Amino acid sequence: MPLATLIGRWAMKPFSKALPPLGDTERAALEAGTVGFEGQLFAGRPDFDALSAMGPNRLTEREQAFLDNEVRTLCHMLDDHAIDQARDLPPDVWRFLREMRFFGMIIPEEFGGLGFSHFAHATVVTRIATVNTATAVTVMVPNSLGPAELLLRYGTDAQKDHYLPRLADGRELPCFGLTSPYAGSDAASIPDRGVVVEREFDGRMTRGFLVDFDKRYITLAPVATVVGLAFHAVDESRPDGQRDLGITCALIPVPHEGMEIGRRHRPMDSAFMNGPIHGRQVFVPMDWIIGGEKQVGQGWRMLMECLAAGRAISLPALGSAMQQTALYVSNGYGQIREQFGMPVGKFHAVAGLVAQMSAELYATDAARRYTAAALDKGERPSVASAILKVQLTEAGRRAVNHGMDILGGKGIISGPSNLLGVAYRQAPIAITVEGANILTRALIVFGQGAVRCHPHVLDEMAAVQAGDETALGKALMAHGRHVAVNLWHSLFGAPVLGKPPEELLPEARLVARMSAKYALTADLAMGMLGGKLKRMELLSARLGDVLAHLYLASACIWRYRVDGAPELLPFAQAAIRLQLDEAGKILRDLYANLPTSGRRVIGALVLRRTAHLAPLRDVQLIALSDLLRKNPRIVERLAPDLSEPAPGGLRDLMYAMELSVQLGDTTAALNKALRRTNSLEDAASSAPDPELALAYLKAADKVIQVDDFEGPPRGADGRADLNPPAASTAPAAPPMQPAPQLSAHRPERTIPPRVPAM
Repeated sequence: MPLATLIGRWAMKPFSKALPPLGDTERAALEAGTVGFEGQLFAGRPDFDALSAMGPNRLTEREQAFLDNEVRTLCHMLDDHAIDQARDLPPDVWRFLREMRFFGMIIPEEFGGLGFSHFAHATVVTRIATVNTATAVTVMVPNSLGPAELLLRYGTDAQKDHYLPRLADGRELPCFGLTSPYAGSDAASIPDRGVVVEREFDGRMTRGFLVDFDKRYITLAPVATVVGLAFHAVDESRPDGQRDLGITCALIPVPHEGMEIGRRHRPMDSAFMNGPIHGRQVFVPMDWIIGGEKQVGQGWRMLMECLAAGRAISLPALGSAMQQTALYVSNGYGQIREQFGMPVGKFHAVAGLVAQMSAELYATDAARRYTAAALDKGERPSVASAILKVQLTEAGRRAVNHGMDILGGKGIISGPSNLLGVAYRQAPIAITVEGANILTRALIVFGQGAVRCHPHVLDEMAAVQAGDETALGKALMAHGRHVAVNLWHSLFGAPVLGKPPEELLPEARLVARMSAKYALTADLAMGMLGGKLKRMELLSARLGDVLAHLYLASACIWRYRVDGAPELLPFAQAAIRLQLDEAGKILRDLYANLPTSGRRVIGALVLRRTAHLAPLRDVQLIALSDLLRKNPRIVERLAPDLSEPAPGGLRDLMYAMELSVQLGDTTAALNKALRRTNSLEDAASSAPDPELALAYLKAADKVIQVDDFEGPPRGADGRADLNPPAASTAPAAPPMQPAPQLSAHRPERTIPPRVPAM
């Protein structure tokens, strides 16, 4: 009997018990998407030639023209504070979005859309988000997970011909209802139910579903004209055990009998439209099912496959925008604002934060751009997209937090002059939606990565499920060789596969070695804990985080090659070392918490020779901060998507920074003269160019000032009147009322509310 069969026979029973059972929804999630460079990292064998083969991001002339014209014009229209106060976009912005087809970026030109690449789509969203998050969310939702992408991939020809042109030009505004009050992160458990029926509809007997549903947190729901809906399809005419047909996706026009768009939600009181959708006994004809009757029950697979792309675009774009804006604001304000006779940006406590922000931005944006390049080559990286979602939204929140610390009192005073306050309030939204980060780290990045990215686990699971002893034995033998190689590389060093840029060869060696240590650790954890690891989320989240930091570090190597920007070499080196240092810390925490008596010995062996992972020294951080202050070109390269908004806080800072660059080193003397004279005019009079100097001092003063508002009335004695007459007290408005202008944003329906019968 062959050795492989003997091994498989011996292992079949214990492996059948150890491997977690896979339900249909889990299987669909695991099988969704493709595996790219993250699979090489999980295997402990990153090939830097394969990394470089992905090639640079490229925009077509048409895409670049759209960014230079339509996107720039839109950003000039966006007043962050005014939109936030109005809790809605201005009518002219809604109109511009429709007319310029911002809602149809992913729809091909043949259907009237823009037909943009993934990278162009991501760039548009990022640039808008640097000036106003609400507008970016409004644009990204129709272009992300929703009806358009589902129709493009699975819709019937009649559905595509009917809806896609209307979605492209804004005659239809879509939303997608997935989340229910009792099924949030566990979206596969939605209780919404549709039963197969036949009833008269539009004058004829029609087969379809009678659906009850309750959805919440649905972005664009208050203004949507077509609702994408996920529900469990049931056929009660079938025998027991065959009645559940599976999750199904449908398109329902607004209005439709039985369906109600609820009152607005206000996520962190943001201006973008969000709200609940309810339905009682809503009839959904079969030709409203996306893809027709043949796609009944395939909704979960459809959603998982689409999410592999959408999760890599929209929310990472918001996170990157927050980072870019926060870096620009922190670096710029640090040069303009002085305390103790010195720009606050020169204080080491501030300089260190700004340097860390810049290094982290280099890494996260490298990963975002690399993944967009993979998407544009036809990949559907489900694990990598989850990494991006977690890492960029968290990095965006950290960057805004750091920026708020640097701004001090300026940052916490609300008003048109505030630079980061709205972003600070909205940062938790991206953390929460499309799979909360607290679960995504464990259940998707590692849970899915352990099966999809590992070179042998999927083969082992398939062999166990098929009861194939020989196949299991062969997979286990290959797995054993894999573990032995990674053990050797962990202890004695890993080879560098391919040719990374010569300037980053030391960092590439570190990535290769840490990748081997990670691969070995993942195998040890899975081997010792088996199926229990799935429930030990603190451990699996750490394993997911290490893979994420390796992915970001590797993307830095790719970015440095394709950028051709040697002036960014210190930032690339710093970014890689920060990511690897974080990965090393997490591995040490992991071994300290493994529930096995041998964890200390194993951890000591695996983590030996990791002193090279020391974090950046203070002197290196200060050097990075100096480069940012002295070379505006570097800031432009690190924050290329920062856009110019309507007049107000951010635009005021941009103007002051432009004048500062023209003045050069004379700003220090100007500020010194201002402290001495306490007069803008007198301080500027002694400068070589008094007119330019006065313009700068006025612009800088405008940046430093904050907004004030009318307070309580005062009596004749000058004291605040804390007990005004009762008649002057207006009754409180009912909570959560829809904005009165919402109906103006819902396009008038000039088409039949029904897809033609197929």
